[in-house]
Amino acid sequence: MIPSRRALAPVALAAALAACAGEGDLVIDQGVGITAVRTPCPAVGVPDYTGDITTFRAPGSRAATDVDVTASITNLRSSCNEQGAERIYAEATFDVLARRSDTREARRVELPYFATVLRGGSAVQSKRLGTVVIDFAAGQERAQGRGVAGAFVDRGAATLPEDIRERITRRRRAGDPDAALDPLANPEVRAALNRATFELLVGFQLTEEQLAYNATR
Repeated sequence: MIPSRRALAPVALAAALAACAGEGDLVIDQGVGITAVRTPCPAVGVPDYTGDITTFRAPGSRAATDVDVTASITNLRSSCNEQGAERIYAEATFDVLARRSDTREARRVELPYFATVLRGGSAVQSKRLGTVVIDFAAGQERAQGRGVAGAFVDRGAATLPEDIRERITRRRRAGDPDAALDPLANPEVRAALNRATFELLVGFQLTEEQLAYNATR
C-alpha cells in the first residue's frame, strides 16, 4: 500500500517544477517575471516508510531477537525519453541492500516492490508489482539486489495548457498592476500545475503490519 500524501503547498509546487527537470528550469527573475521550462517526465521517489522492510522468523513477532532479514532501497535513479511520442516512458532503477541474521547456509530471498504513478500528489494512475531477488552465499551476512520499474505518462496530461503557461512565463515590468503578484499563488494556476505533475513512486510492497512497524520504530 502507499501512505496517504498531503496536497502540495505553493512552495512545494514550485519545487516540483524544478524537480521534474534540470537546474534553472524554474527561475524567479528579480520578482517581476518567471521563466519556466518544464518537462513532462515524472519525478521519481520513495514514499515515506516504504523504503525499508523487515521480516521476522516467528509469525507475529516484533522482537529484535527474531529479526530474519532487513533490506533498504537505495541509489534510486531515473531516466526518461520525452522526445516525440505521445506516451512518455520513464524508468527507475534502484539497489536493495539486505542483511540476514542466520548466515549458516546459502539462501535466496525474494522481496516484493511496487511502482506507482501518481497524478497531482494523490490520484493513482497505475500500479505494478515486481520482485527483487537477493542471493546470499553460505556464511554471507550481507547481499545486494537490483530492481527496475517503468511507467508511461500521457504527454498531453503532463503538459501545461497554453493559457496557464503564458500566465506563469509572462514577463512583468516594475509598475505593472500585477508585478508584485506571484502567479504560482493563484489557485487556478496552482491547480493546473498540480494536475500536470506526475510522480513515479517506488517502494517495498508491505503488509499493514510491516508498514506500521516502519512508522513506529
